[in-house]
Amino acid sequence: MCSLCGILGCDDHWSSALARDGVYSRNTDRLSRRREAAHRESVVNTILATRRMRMSDWHGRAYMLKTATGKSKVFDSLSHLWPEAEALSGTLFDPLDPLLLSRLQNKL
Repeated sequence: MCSLCGILGCDDHWSSALARDGVYSRNTDRLSRRREAAHRESVVNTILATRRMRMSDWHGRAYMLKTATGKSKVFDSLSHLWPEAEALSGTLFDPLDPLLLSRLQNKL
């Protein structure tokens, strides 16, 4: 798929917390959705920093993952984050690793 089609596609991932029929969300307005997305990005970047990586919002429709060496990847939803982080870093990445969680406990 080309980048333009990816931007114009629909964002229906559960982590988006969009208010829609049959789905509960406290994020009924744009500002609260943006605030929650910024918080998720902050938490993810705290974890990614242990591998010298960073994730950022890409035009409000996707995410961009970058390494310290300049590699980058655009992906659709947070469900793709960890496989993309592994692909870019060339190592396994377990965000629930007990050692990682203990190192991050005071940072989050």
